[in-house]
Amino acid sequence: MSSEKTELSPVPASERLSSEKTRENGQTDIRMLQPKAGSKRPGILRVSGTPANFLSTWPAHMSSRIIHHGQQNFLKEKPRIHGSDDGPSGAMGKPLFLQQLEDHLRRELQDFNPELPRAQERKLQAYRDVFDYFIEDFRTYKPLLCAIKNEYEITLAYLRDQIRELEPLRAQLARVAEEGEQRIMALREEEKAEITELKRECQRLLTVISTMREEQNGLQAQVSRLQDDLRAQYLAYRQEHDARNLLIDRINSMGTVKEQEKHDEQEEEDILKLKLALQVCREDMTKAQVELNRVLAEFGDVVPRRDWDALEERHQENLVKLETLQVDFNKMKAEYDTLLDEHKQLSLERSSLQEELEGHRSRGTPRPDWEKCADLFGGSEKWVELSEGQSSQKLLEILLEQLGGTTDQQEQGIADDVPACLRYEGNLKNLGLKKADAVRVIKEVWKEKVAEDEQREESSVLAEFLRRHLDRQHGERAGDWAYSLLRACQQHHDDDVIGLFFDILTGKVDESLYHGQTQLLSHLLKELIRSDLTESGVLSPQEFSEALKKAFPLKGEQEIEELLTAAQTELDSSRNISYQSLYTEDADGKHRGFLTLLKRQAAEERRLYISQLQDQLGDKGKVDAGDLRAAFGSIDPALNEATLGRYLGLAFPLPSSQQGEAATHLDTNVVLQRLLVADVKRAGPPPQN
Repeated sequence: MSSEKTELSPVPASERLSSEKTRENGQTDIRMLQPKAGSKRPGILRVSGTPANFLSTWPAHMSSRIIHHGQQNFLKEKPRIHGSDDGPSGAMGKPLFLQQLEDHLRRELQDFNPELPRAQERKLQAYRDVFDYFIEDFRTYKPLLCAIKNEYEITLAYLRDQIRELEPLRAQLARVAEEGEQRIMALREEEKAEITELKRECQRLLTVISTMREEQNGLQAQVSRLQDDLRAQYLAYRQEHDARNLLIDRINSMGTVKEQEKHDEQEEEDILKLKLALQVCREDMTKAQVELNRVLAEFGDVVPRRDWDALEERHQENLVKLETLQVDFNKMKAEYDTLLDEHKQLSLERSSLQEELEGHRSRGTPRPDWEKCADLFGGSEKWVELSEGQSSQKLLEILLEQLGGTTDQQEQGIADDVPACLRYEGNLKNLGLKKADAVRVIKEVWKEKVAEDEQREESSVLAEFLRRHLDRQHGERAGDWAYSLLRACQQHHDDDVIGLFFDILTGKVDESLYHGQTQLLSHLLKELIRSDLTESGVLSPQEFSEALKKAFPLKGEQEIEELLTAAQTELDSSRNISYQSLYTEDADGKHRGFLTLLKRQAAEERRLYISQLQDQLGDKGKVDAGDLRAAFGSIDPALNEATLGRYLGLAFPLPSSQQGEAATHLDTNVVLQRLLVADVKRAGPPPQN
């Protein structure tokens, strides 16, 4: 659209500023600002006066009003265009040139669609053209304004170049992260297969070594048996030799008798000849005895040559095999050490890549998964009804409204009816504690409270201790932490740890219930450790069942079987049970199936115990300490006096000075309810009817 010069009548005095001076001839020249070459935008009228153009001071007297008005518009969601007539501009009118610039800008932005491609650049171009017209009109400030504009243009071009350079880097970073993850998975699979093969080979070698040791033990047993046989044969030979000597002596004696008889008959026989014969016999017998002793000494431990050769051959073969296995084992051990080093290096590399990947993920801005918010609104159907057709900003506002999403929270004051941990003044800030943070704070509170109670030898009120703990830990921000922790407990009341802490803090449950649960789990763990004779941390199902029976002698077979099944299911093992793994917690500090079932059984036993106590009290509307003592003695004769006194103190929590009058009779339901929310349990088996 070509620009034209248009002659307009002079601006009326009512539309001119008070500071504006008219020309001497009373006329004003109006000319059209020429658009840039190739631009389709229409020209803008420009008002020119005398050769010495003047600069209007129109906005000066409205600075306070404009600033106040701009601060109000800053909080509104609807964007506003500079110079729009949405509000009163005061008694003074705007300069004609400013009105023309605003009208031109309004026309350019009237059909602006932010969903079109490069919409922001088109919008910027409209403002750039207006700024060019503004520069052309103010010739005195043109060099400075042109320099400012050029610097902005250079900065925008530089930022665009930076964005274009970073786009490939982002894609490359995603590709490198994916390749690193794939490489880690591949290395993990290779290491798993190699380690499995090495373990299998090592197990096979151990089996071979065990077999060879058994064979060696068998050979040693055979050698021992042969030595025993040789020893028995030697004893038999010696006995036979002694018997023969006796027989020889008898024969000699008989010969002597015969010779004596013959001597009697033949006195003429030579006595010297007989003596010589006797001496020769004795010498022969001595030689035979010496030879026999030499043979026994030399061949007493001798085995047959054939057996010796067979054993020697097998021994040499076993030595060769053992040397071969030792060489293979050393080689495999060296390879295994190498694999361990490589695995350690890969683990370090994987950790660095994982940290880098987590850093990239934390710096990224993925689109939120709004479906996860369905649980906060009572299910997916309610959430679909609320979120259908809503923008992300609106969904965030809905979620913050559901969560009570104000940054500040109202304090309850310092009155006596307010819990001690909440007696703070001023506007407190909601820290937005997560579930894991709340569990961590609660565990720290319990740990320090137990230590302080043991040191002081008396129990303090949880609300008062929480106040002291938060003041000691956080100082001036203790109020923020107290109300934030209370809000987190209200949001996650379904959690066992958080729910029990909140109920004790608000007085719904007695603190002894928490200490009872802790003592229950500790008692079971001590019994399991006592049953682990090998100190391996593992028990068989039979040993685990016996340990449960020793720890809880009042539980029935069905309850013991349920606990055993829960432990096997949790560990996914039907053989050995690693009892220490049963005491592990998840990321939110919550116990898993076995300990949850154990606490649920304890709660059910407590309810049954209180129900039996209620049946024993009968239809009494009010009871006193004597009635309750008699009822406990009837249903639980094994209850000792100290425990019974503690139960009575829980049922009648009044000072000793008032128990004689005010605590004489209390409503039965109130007494039973107090016992139900405290650590009350059966001490012995129920009496037999």
